[in-house]
Amino acid sequence: MAEEQGKSEGKKSPLKLILIIVVVLLAMVAGAAGGYFYMAKKAESEHGKPDHEVKHEEEKHDEEHAEAVPEVYYELPSPLLVNFPAGASAKVIKISLTILTKGEASIEAMKKHEPMIRNNLLMAISTIGADKAKTTEGKQELRAMMLAEIGKVLEKMAGKNTVKDVYFTEFVMQ
Repeated sequence: MAEEQGKSEGKKSPLKLILIIVVVLLAMVAGAAGGYFYMAKKAESEHGKPDHEVKHEEEKHDEEHAEAVPEVYYELPSPLLVNFPAGASAKVIKISLTILTKGEASIEAMKKHEPMIRNNLLMAISTIGADKAKTTEGKQELRAMMLAEIGKVLEKMAGKNTVKDVYFTEFVMQ
């Protein structure tokens, strides 16, 4: 009889095993949830605000810091020359530009992407035409087009448009 009693004690009921597994899993889930809420509360108490509000404030700080970056001028090293078709009121236009931008980093980006910038500016000059380029309104339209083109290149290639304005330092039509 002692042997039978030892065998029954050695066997565990499958119900007990399942119950133990369920209890362990519930304890793990409760621990994970408690840890998450503890960490979220800790992050909130460190900053005094929830994480998403802290990130928003960091973005505002970055924008304020960006405003502190000085504006600098960058002069294109060589003038832009465009030939107009025969029959136009001018044969050639020569334009030298100075670009107002924020910070030295944007000047480095403009130097790096100067071939693309020059290409887009030459195309803008060609589309404006000689007759329109002679008028004040045409020159202002050309400046606006150039500002937009430089901004597009910087946005596309450097991820940030920091150009403030474009100035003609030389404007010759013959």
